[in-house]
Amino acid sequence: KWFNESKGYGFITTEDNVDVFVHYSTIQGNGFKTLAEGDAVSFEIEEGPKGPKAINVVKH
Repeated sequence: KWFNESKGYGFITTEDNVDVFVHYSTIQGNGFKTLAEGDAVSFEIEEGPKGPKAINVVKH
């Protein structure tokens, strides 16, 4: 959906059209961790204090 590089977080939309919070620290891989709109990713969902959040995010 969107990702703010300067703040290091954003939201991804699941196949069921649910928006899930994502933090740069959960993006797997080396180098600068960011996402672009339209990136295909796989991830797990964990319940956070403010709702669902993505963990183990992998870009494809």
